[in-house]
Amino acid sequence: MSDEISARLERTNELLQRMLAEVAKTPSTHAIFVDAGYVYAAAGRLVAGTEDRRSFDLDAEGLIEAFIDKARTIFADSRLLRVYWYDGARRRIHTAEQQSIAELPDVKVRLGNLNANNQQKGVDSLIRTDLESLARHRAISDAALVGGDEDLVSAVEAAQGYGARVHLWGIEASEGRNQAEPLLWEVDSQRTFDLDFCKPYVTRRTAVAYEPETEGLPRPSREDVRFVGAQIAATWVGSRGRDSLVDLLPGHPYLPGSVDQELLIEAEALLQYSLRGHADLRRALRDGFWQHLQAQF
Repeated sequence: MSDEISARLERTNELLQRMLAEVAKTPSTHAIFVDAGYVYAAAGRLVAGTEDRRSFDLDAEGLIEAFIDKARTIFADSRLLRVYWYDGARRRIHTAEQQSIAELPDVKVRLGNLNANNQQKGVDSLIRTDLESLARHRAISDAALVGGDEDLVSAVEAAQGYGARVHLWGIEASEGRNQAEPLLWEVDSQRTFDLDFCKPYVTRRTAVAYEPETEGLPRPSREDVRFVGAQIAATWVGSRGRDSLVDLLPGHPYLPGSVDQELLIEAEALLQYSLRGHADLRRALRDGFWQHLQAQF
């Protein structure tokens, strides 16, 4: 072997050793990605017995601090990049609550849209974009994802494709499951926060149950209400699990009082119209709910 080749090899080895030394000195970095819609629904149901945001207050600042503290324990040799808080808002204009969250240190609020039925749109794609981008640029080595939607599977796969590890965090379900199985299968680790963890951050409001104003609003058709009933049934099957709803079937066409009340509250929030005093619309709501359940089981 010539002296020139030996010198080149020696220089190459020196460069590799320097690179390895720099990598060893570079601290690991983690970020926390929070699907606020999931957190409100899961924590509200677990602590306050309802997913309706109007029925309880969530101490988002305290909960975010708790997530950060938990991440410090789990990722002991890693530094926090930031917390990403994903929520929905009309025309993507921050609410007062979202503004206060955005002002917190190390927190970035990212907003999807809310449609006419108060459903979040575009949140999952925002999570995927951020996860994939940060992983691709080696800005994070670990991602703690607080959510449960099956649509997040593609976000997990994208981040893992660039070498990041994705850890799924969830909130204990009062019954059944509130995280999609394909998502549970895809992540690198799982962690669930129980009632004792969530209880300090959720306070049930003492105000009467929410009843939308209906004066001047067009009355929804029976078909519209029936569709909403089926939509809620589909959501419940996905979030609570099939086992938690199959027990309802022997009682057809009647629903337990607590279930019927939850169905009514969720439907009114989606329709932005009170169904109180409209017996025909409430029957249509139950019909749609039962129609979807019976098609599933």
